[in-house]
Amino acid sequence: MDTVLLLKAAVMGVVEGLSEFLPVSSTGHLILAGSLLGFDDAKAKVFDIAIQTGAIFAVIMVYWQKIRSTLIALPNQKQAQQFALNVLIAFLPAVVLGLLFGKAIKANLFNANVVASTFIIGGFIILWAERRQQNNPAVARIQSVEEMSPMDALKVGLAQCLAMIPGTSRSGATIIGGMFLGLSRKAATDFSFYLAIPTLIGAGVYSLYKERALLSMADLPMFLVGLVFSFLSAWLCVRWLLRYISTHSFVPFAWYRIVFGIVVLGTSLSGLVVWAD
Repeated sequence: MDTVLLLKAAVMGVVEGLSEFLPVSSTGHLILAGSLLGFDDAKAKVFDIAIQTGAIFAVIMVYWQKIRSTLIALPNQKQAQQFALNVLIAFLPAVVLGLLFGKAIKANLFNANVVASTFIIGGFIILWAERRQQNNPAVARIQSVEEMSPMDALKVGLAQCLAMIPGTSRSGATIIGGMFLGLSRKAATDFSFYLAIPTLIGAGVYSLYKERALLSMADLPMFLVGLVFSFLSAWLCVRWLLRYISTHSFVPFAWYRIVFGIVVLGTSLSGLVVWAD
């Protein structure tokens, strides 16, 4: 058993868990962390997607009461049926566009300069969204996920597709996109978490199946370590984030993205750090 490899898997798991549900881009952070650790070959890219499942189990645990009550009520309660339909509607655009363009995006956009640029652009978009709701609170017409219409869900689903560009952030695209579309910060965050369940589980299963020829039973300890650390760090992060957004905005994350993006872009263009593609 390669102890160094397991340590790298643990670090990557923590990076995934802490960044998956914050508007800072887990994919971007995994690309950069993998480059620094020398953990960036084809198998590592499958690993990055697969360990998202650990983070999703954390969301399922935190939201279990809501998920359980929805499943129980699904056969005969209209509100539960509408909620499930909204999640499905929002999920479908990522499936379609991911199958059509996923391979091309991975081949051409998974590099440090793209990640850094989208970090910076995304940071300014978050500042814009927060200032917009602060200056005109009435734009947040939807205060809970139960108030969303199928059209609202479709629009959030289309916003989620922007996250196929590394560095954009799936949670950032859905949360901030939701805020632009009229959702409150809390409603947008909740729906982003629910939408993550089918999206990330689907991506993980599809990636493992598609790249199964790269994997063997010898890789199991590495994947298990990544999943465990992803789950633990995501569980802590989600619980903290739900408390945080009740009294705070996403502005600090915006400035983090901008500063971090400038640092990565500067080190890349100057040659100070050679980031792997």
